[in-house]
Amino acid sequence: MNCYIGMDSPNTAKRHVDELMRRMGFTDLAVKVGRGKVATFFRKLFSMVNLLRRLHNGDVLVIQYPFKKFYVIQCRIAHLKGAKTITLIHDLGTFRRRKLTAEQEIKRLSHTDVIIVHNQSMNDWLTDHGCKVPRVNLDIFDYLSDSEPQVGQYNQVSEPTIVFAGGISQRKTAFIYQLDNVLDGCRFHLYGSGLREGADRTWKNMEYHGTIDSDEFIKSVNADWGLVWDGDTIEGCSGVWGSYLRVNNPHKASFYLRAGMPVVVWKKSAMAPFIVSNGLGIAVESLKELPDRLKQITAQEYAQYKEAAMQMKDSLNEGYYFKKAFATASSML
Repeated sequence: MNCYIGMDSPNTAKRHVDELMRRMGFTDLAVKVGRGKVATFFRKLFSMVNLLRRLHNGDVLVIQYPFKKFYVIQCRIAHLKGAKTITLIHDLGTFRRRKLTAEQEIKRLSHTDVIIVHNQSMNDWLTDHGCKVPRVNLDIFDYLSDSEPQVGQYNQVSEPTIVFAGGISQRKTAFIYQLDNVLDGCRFHLYGSGLREGADRTWKNMEYHGTIDSDEFIKSVNADWGLVWDGDTIEGCSGVWGSYLRVNNPHKASFYLRAGMPVVVWKKSAMAPFIVSNGLGIAVESLKELPDRLKQITAQEYAQYKEAAMQMKDSLNEGYYFKKAFATASSML
């Protein structure tokens, strides 16, 4: 039996993996006890008891990491029952919340049998910090949606259009407030919550559209490129959030590609090799490069990027990358 504990997480990537496992015939061993933080705690607690009751020798339990206090307990129960565990990493506490040291993180992950990591950079980081658990690269997160994108025309003859969607607080994406002056010749469309009041009043190259539902974005937003960037500056992804891109696969990249848009990524990000090698977009060192770089791309070249993104959206919607990684991880048990 392949199984998991579904948590109805607010994290879109985790929800999509739960849904993929459900479609793949996995058994959900979660005990449903309502919503809210207290209910979540008891759901996890009661689900541990359910693992003791229902796991058997030869079963495979997939754990989405982090699972906070109950992660190690799940691994121990599974092994006690003769089952194996595969851990899919979403976030590393050493980087994201900085509540764990690298040593603590590696010790925690040592309890699983196989780890699915985001990419080779994350794989290398784990190796460098002493992780001995076998690993497989995911490459990119899948993205599920019932919506389908428009097939628009490239605006290269007028102004290339770029979109950014997500949290836009000064704390996480300070670079947003430096963009307008370096985007002459481009149009930049911004979606999300947390914009500093009045920040958009003097913008000449940027437009703020507020928040939008993800499925509505996929079917209605018509832009040439999606921007995957975080941190303090347009000169490169820095700060806590920006530096995390050196090992992390942001779900935002999958979101744009699911919407049929090629992406712009930071050249030093962990995703850059995958994006560039698959013709899914371009990598830049600084956002100051963007206007000239985009103007050099011909309509024919852009059509190739667009075609690659449109093909990728179907793979992401089918869960191709999780299915492939799970099959490889299972073969390593």
